[in-house]
Amino acid sequence: MARYLITLLLLFMVSTAYAAQSYHIQLGDQIHIALPGESTLNKEFTVGIDGTINLPEVGIIKVEGQSEKQLLTVLKESLSPVFRDMTGFNVFVAKKQLLVNVMGYVKKPGKVFLPAAANIQMALQAAEGIRTGAQLDKLQLRRGNNSTEFNYKKYLDSGDSTILPSLNSLDTIFVPASPMIGNIEVEFDPTKIAAGGDAADRLAIKVFGEVHQQGSFTFNSETNLIEFLMKAGGVTRYAGVEQIRVITEGEPALFNLKRYLDSGDTTLLPEINPGATIFVPRQEEEIKAGSNVVYVMGEVFKPGAYEGKKDITFMDILANAGGPTRFAESRQIKIIKANSQVISFDLTGYTHGTTSKSLPKITAGDAIFVPEKTDMNEKSWLKISPKRAVRVIGEVVRPGRYEWANEMSLVDLLAHVGGPTSRADTANIDVISRDINGAVRQYQFDLDSFISEGRDESTLPIIRGGATVRVHDLPSDPADNKAQWVRQASEKSIYVFGQVGAPGRYMFTNKMNFLDILAAADGPTDKADIRNIRISHRNGEHARVSKLNLALYFETGDEHLLPKIKPGDTIYLPERNRDWLDKPKEMTVRILGAVNKPGRYSYDDNMTILDLLAVAGGTSNSAYIEKITVVNLSCCRSQARVFDLAKFSETADFAALPVIRVGDTIYVPDQAQSTLSKARAGLRDVFEIVSLASLIGLL
Repeated sequence: MARYLITLLLLFMVSTAYAAQSYHIQLGDQIHIALPGESTLNKEFTVGIDGTINLPEVGIIKVEGQSEKQLLTVLKESLSPVFRDMTGFNVFVAKKQLLVNVMGYVKKPGKVFLPAAANIQMALQAAEGIRTGAQLDKLQLRRGNNSTEFNYKKYLDSGDSTILPSLNSLDTIFVPASPMIGNIEVEFDPTKIAAGGDAADRLAIKVFGEVHQQGSFTFNSETNLIEFLMKAGGVTRYAGVEQIRVITEGEPALFNLKRYLDSGDTTLLPEINPGATIFVPRQEEEIKAGSNVVYVMGEVFKPGAYEGKKDITFMDILANAGGPTRFAESRQIKIIKANSQVISFDLTGYTHGTTSKSLPKITAGDAIFVPEKTDMNEKSWLKISPKRAVRVIGEVVRPGRYEWANEMSLVDLLAHVGGPTSRADTANIDVISRDINGAVRQYQFDLDSFISEGRDESTLPIIRGGATVRVHDLPSDPADNKAQWVRQASEKSIYVFGQVGAPGRYMFTNKMNFLDILAAADGPTDKADIRNIRISHRNGEHARVSKLNLALYFETGDEHLLPKIKPGDTIYLPERNRDWLDKPKEMTVRILGAVNKPGRYSYDDNMTILDLLAVAGGTSNSAYIEKITVVNLSCCRSQARVFDLAKFSETADFAALPVIRVGDTIYVPDQAQSTLSKARAGLRDVFEIVSLASLIGLL
């Protein structure tokens, strides 16, 4: 068994080697060249139409007709001068291909590459298929100067592959066009040929007009007009069947198809002769008029004139017209009577039971007009009278002029216009409307409170036709848009001055507190004296001023320290360490001498001399801290005390700190004023005199 398998393997290898030697390179084949380390060569090269391949560093080499063994020798000789190391060099046919030209009536004519065993159908598929209108039984295969015609349609019908000729490289397949498409390039649809009739001679019967399939049909003496109409697909819904024209030998005749169908009398059928023409005209509706007609116009599905019988009702006429469309304004239907009287009818209110009116009486000669709803893109005042319109202006999504119905409320109106915008002041909506007595009244509506408190709609302002609703806008940032302040009422504003990030006028509701207002003004600056904030309350009969220590609030969190702020009030944050301009000397403490920032400073009972020195920036480097003088201002006489800061720093005895009151003065002397410094200065003078006398004696 093993010997048998070895024999088969040897035979396979021999046959493969023989096949490799017997196969010769053809146009379109892909040659693979393998040379280790050379990326420019390790790939496939396609044999071109001239039988050559183009190799880098070498150029064009003729390879057509060579076996793989010959090709290996030729390429090795060509590459050896350029590449010294040819170890591992190999060449073989990677893919056997055919280069075929597909021309004529195909979707993408041109050259195509096909597998070596490809047939005619594969070549046509590579050209994206045959176009509609090709003559399939007359395809041609051209090889050199020879041309072979074959029936591709017969192959498609039978599947017999022997009908198709074999392919070689450089063959040309030509697909001719059908002579039925004419000499002008048009989209060809073979189904339209059948739809156009089954005859093309001058004796054919021509049928056109309002039929489904116009065309010419073969004459038959046993075929009558009805059968010709059936061949044409029958008449359309628009056909004027009472006025069909039949032209025979130049003589026209009228045929009433409706009468024939009603009676079945075959004697009514006209005689059809060869070459006759049958024309089915389009029906034109006769305009109805007369004393028994009711006219329906406007937004109904089938407007027109309808017969008005004796007991016909408004609903009967409207139903015959298909009813109102989705664009109909059914609240304002107009009935124009024959005597020129105009009656308005609210169909929506009638169906909802909100109107006491009954259906209008319709008599012959009346006209019913159903108007169109007001479009947002149209000028609504062209369709809505001022007595039925409500104007909505300001910060709403769709401001404009809208039709008003008594069933609506102010909230319905706001919802209809898209609601307030994000910049709307919904706490102050102005409404100007007439009351039940006709007097003009002004209302102010708080939409926020209405929603948050869940109020009943009976508390809403009264709205009637002709009213105006204005939704105010919130003010812009006062830091960069002060021109908008003119649109903000002063009684609704809160004023913030002084050391804040964005001083100006702000609008707030009564539900906001002091911190909300201060945060809107970007809060206090680093120079603000938050211990002495002043609030002017102006909403009473007399203005009053309150003081706020915001630092104490931050330390304790006591909400009772925050004042109640209302629109019209004023908030002032003074600058820190600048209050001596508006405070008398009896309310401050003076710090003089050798300190970094001498001046006048505010003082309260919680501070000590150490706090005051720290506020003044501390003592300077030349300060004589052992002799700091504190001058107290008392009721009877002033007195001075000396404070030794150096000794206090060693003992930390707070009981030794001098008592400070407003109006006192603290003086820090310089070291040059101390007794030791004066003694040193005297000794220095003596030494200078002695030194000078000695120098004179030497001279």
